[in-house]
Amino acid sequence: MLAEHEFDIVLIGTPDHWHALQAIDAVKSGAHVFLQKPISVDVKEGEAILAAARKYDKVVQIGTQRRSTPHLVDAKRKIVDEGLLGKVSHVEMCCYYHMRGKVTKDPQPVPDYLDYDMWTGPAPMREYNGSVRRRWRAYMEYGNGIVGDMCVHMFDATRWMLDLGWPEKITSTGGIYIQKDSLANTNDTQHAIFEYKDLQCVWDHRSWGNAPDPEYPWAYIIYGENGTLKASVRKYEYFPTGAKEPAMAMDWVNESEKYPEDLTEDGIELFAASAMRNHMLDFINAIDHKTRPIADIEQGHISTASCILANLSCELNRPLVYDHETRTVVNDYGATKLLERSYRSPWQHPDPLTV
Repeated sequence: MLAEHEFDIVLIGTPDHWHALQAIDAVKSGAHVFLQKPISVDVKEGEAILAAARKYDKVVQIGTQRRSTPHLVDAKRKIVDEGLLGKVSHVEMCCYYHMRGKVTKDPQPVPDYLDYDMWTGPAPMREYNGSVRRRWRAYMEYGNGIVGDMCVHMFDATRWMLDLGWPEKITSTGGIYIQKDSLANTNDTQHAIFEYKDLQCVWDHRSWGNAPDPEYPWAYIIYGENGTLKASVRKYEYFPTGAKEPAMAMDWVNESEKYPEDLTEDGIELFAASAMRNHMLDFINAIDHKTRPIADIEQGHISTASCILANLSCELNRPLVYDHETRTVVNDYGATKLLERSYRSPWQHPDPLTV
C-alpha cells in the first residue's frame, strides 16, 4: 500500500504484534500516524517507533483518548490542576470486566480466504483456531494481556492527570487462577505497582467475580490528602475528605444531537464518541501547526512500556527498574534481554538506533 500510494495520514488498528513495523514504515513513507494502543508488544519496539517519529519529524498520536475525554478534561482542569486534592500519594486503577474469554475450540483448518502466515507476521506461530483471529487479545503472542489493553488507558490517564513520567520501579504478580480451562494464555488476575517518589499507582484486574464498586468497574481513583477523585470512561466524582456526597461530578458528554450518525453507527461506544472526535481533531491540529499531540508517541511509549514491564515483572517474579536512556533494566541482564522479543523469520526486529 505504501509503495503504491502517497498518504498524508495512516491509521493503524491492526493487532498489536504488527504495530511497530507498520508505524515505522508509515512515518518513513512520509505519513503522520494515528496508532492504537498498546503501541508495541515489547519495549524495544516502542523505542524504535519513537526514534522513527522523531527522525522523520512526523506526528504520531496514540489512541489513549482518555486525554481527550470531555468529563476527564473537566476533572483535570477544575480539580487536579486547581490543587483541590492536595498532595497525592496513592492511585488505584482497575478493570473487572469479564473480557478474557473461555476459548476452548480445538485446532481448525485455516480458511481459504486467510493468509495465516502473513496475519501472524513477526509473532510466534500458533496452531490455528477461529479464536486466534477473532479473539487475538486472549493470547500473549499478539498483545500484552489485560494489562496492555486496559491498564494502559487508566495508567496513561493517571500520568496525564498528575504530570508523571517514567515510573521509578515496577512490580507485578498474578497468573491464571480461575479460568484454567481456556486456551487463553493471558492472566485472568494481576496486581501491579508503578512506583514514583512518595506515590504508588496500583493496578488490579480480574476477569472473573464482581467488581468492588459496580459504578467503577474500569476506572482510576486518585487519593489526595484533601479529597478523592473517582474517574471512569463514563463519569467522575470528587469527594472532599470526609464527605459522603460528591462536591463535583460530571457524566460523559453525549453529542448525538449534534452528530446524529452516532446513533446509527454499528458497534459504536457512544460514551467514547466525543473523546475520539476530540482526539482526532487534536491529531489534525498537531499536523497543521507542527506541534506535539496530546497523546504523543513518547507518552504512548511510556505508558505501553510500563505495562510491558509489569508483565515482565510478573513473569520473572521480581521488581524492575527501567532506564530509558540506556534502554536497559538496571542491574538485570536477564530482564534486559526480554525487552526485545524474537521475531519470526523473515521479519527483522526494528532497532531504535538504525530506523
